[in-house]
Amino acid sequence: MEVYSEKQQITAALDSLRGENLNVGLVPTMGALHEGHLQLVKKALTENDKVVVSIFVNPTQFDNSEDLTKYPRTLSADIALLEAIDKASIIVYAPTVDDMYEGQTVSQKFDFEGLEFEMEGKFRAGHFDGVGTIVKRFFEIIKPDKAYFGEKDFQQLAIIRKMVELSDLPVVIEGCEIHRETNGLAMSSRNTRLKPQFKEAAPFIYKTLKAAKEKFGTESANKIVEWVEKEFSKHALLELEYFIIADTKTLKPVKRKIKNKAYRAFIAVYADDIRLIDNIALN
Repeated sequence: MEVYSEKQQITAALDSLRGENLNVGLVPTMGALHEGHLQLVKKALTENDKVVVSIFVNPTQFDNSEDLTKYPRTLSADIALLEAIDKASIIVYAPTVDDMYEGQTVSQKFDFEGLEFEMEGKFRAGHFDGVGTIVKRFFEIIKPDKAYFGEKDFQQLAIIRKMVELSDLPVVIEGCEIHRETNGLAMSSRNTRLKPQFKEAAPFIYKTLKAAKEKFGTESANKIVEWVEKEFSKHALLELEYFIIADTKTLKPVKRKIKNKAYRAFIAVYADDIRLIDNIALN
């Protein structure tokens, strides 16, 4: 399998592929790959001749330095998982921080037309500037025809689509369904850090989302929010950070449901010191 750690190397390799008129897909990851990532890779392989999987723990999108330090780094295992899927068609790009930031590890400032101030933006200062900075750099280096992102990070997906639109970047953004463990917990690299009792408790998050979806047909958004907050206040192990029902276009919390608008429920929960997010389409 081709594995590159420097942008000059991968740029030369991709220029050669484009000389053969081959399509290139990109799956950006922070490593610690799980089945959710692999589903993105498999989808990308069905739609492109070659797929670049970037593996990079991006420091500028962490507002918590301890979370950055603890984030799992498993490059050898990640490469082995990808080799088992398709050695010939997948290219791994695992750059260093210096390779990506050239000695200046700071975020570019973006205006995402308000999307960045909702939900995660209220709780993670500067997070989306960091996301926008690194994804834009990967797009500029790899120049993919398509890029693939999971809907678990739905707000991130919306923001990347907005960045592509505002920057007029020639890449198609593909959103892919949330991949879940058998107990319903949304797959995340952070799940590996859950202590047993919290791992056992965490499926309550998806169970609550499904119940909120059922209630959405007959109850107001405010009543559902109050119900979810009450359910988590009774839970011994899980601490609710937020639960929001929002318009999928603006990501603003809904005050009154309007016909023909799409809504989604978003949640962030602490299981001990591990922060878990999830969401579900409501209509």
